[in-house]
Amino acid sequence: MSEHQVIQGCIEGDVRCQRMLFERYAGKMLMVCLRYASDHMEAEDILQNGFIKVFRHIGQFKYEGSFEGWVRKVMVNTALKYCQRKRIRFDELQPDMPQVPGIEPYVYSLLGEADLLHLIRQLPEGYRLVFNLHVIEGYSHEEIAGMLNIKDSTSRSQLVKARRMLQQAVTSLHKTTVAV
Repeated sequence: MSEHQVIQGCIEGDVRCQRMLFERYAGKMLMVCLRYASDHMEAEDILQNGFIKVFRHIGQFKYEGSFEGWVRKVMVNTALKYCQRKRIRFDELQPDMPQVPGIEPYVYSLLGEADLLHLIRQLPEGYRLVFNLHVIEGYSHEEIAGMLNIKDSTSRSQLVKARRMLQQAVTSLHKTTVAV
């Protein structure tokens, strides 16, 4: 079945098409949810709620842009709502960290996708949200500020702190790897 036929089947409530759609996108969307969640179970909850919204609102997809992009946006918005219920405080996160010396570019090539995901998930929630939204999803600081109900400057400072923290983690990981 083509993507268009699967989408049409989902609009009509065809359970078989819903299963096909879920199987086609669940893996990719779980990776999106994992970047925002504290753990795997939380990511699965976000994924499930996200797909409920996808199926409930699939008739609103206008075939402008990719369907996968539309599903991804639903997942990100679902993750943000989930995180907002936890009432993240952006002003009480890690204190300013010292500047980390530059990391040689080859060090990043030694990290796999799982390593990077693990490092991102170790960030405090506010840092992780801003990092994901800006670096991975491509939102501007102004858009992030609107989504999270924070100031543009808060978004910028959270991103700087997230990057420093990731640099420190990569440096530590590299030192550990080199020492072994």
